[in-house]
Amino acid sequence: MESQVRGGTRWKRFAVVMVPSVAATACIGIALAQGALAASFSVSGQSFKVTAQELHGDGFAQYGAVDVGTDLKGKGPDIHGVAVSSFQTARIQKMCQSVVTPDVPVLGSVTLTLTAGDSSEEAKQVKADNLYIDVEGLDADKAVFTGIDIGVAAGNTAASKGGKGPGMKGGSEQANPFGFAQQATKADLYGVKQTAWATTAGTFTLPGLGMHLSAGDHPCY
Repeated sequence: MESQVRGGTRWKRFAVVMVPSVAATACIGIALAQGALAASFSVSGQSFKVTAQELHGDGFAQYGAVDVGTDLKGKGPDIHGVAVSSFQTARIQKMCQSVVTPDVPVLGSVTLTLTAGDSSEEAKQVKADNLYIDVEGLDADKAVFTGIDIGVAAGNTAASKGGKGPGMKGGSEQANPFGFAQQATKADLYGVKQTAWATTAGTFTLPGLGMHLSAGDHPCY
């Protein structure tokens, strides 16, 4: 079974994959507020931008979760609803990742930019396994999902439980293992732009790595 989504997609329009996860995230947020889930998975107080010309992943799964970040202004923790996109293996062509730090003394804003995999040759593209991306927002020119299952339990997405993805992060992650998830044998995305709060992977191979600091606000998009 194959599902396609075309055009500059956003959360409300990226319905097949995104809307149910956002609903699940809202439920998790309520549980967190009521003390049903402990607030222990922490991220930094800054989100970051990521772009990719192409992303090809095998063993895809996605579920709603909550990230708890540190407020850079010292007002207490920030709670961020996210959709965790996970891949058993992923290959990325022309990846850019950037984070902007504002209000640096003397300099003002400073942008840290990381680029890698700027090649049409597969051997020179970014590769990752057991990849998890905590996504807050996503645009894509096109997305193709092969062998997609919608409405599985998040805790049943691991291959060890008959699922197609790498499973949940585990530990103290803020997600309901019985909550809504979707999975696919393969996911191919083109013209990707996303805002994320965290990325983790078992391994991350970055051919042609470049890392640069620049004054001013210069995100990847």
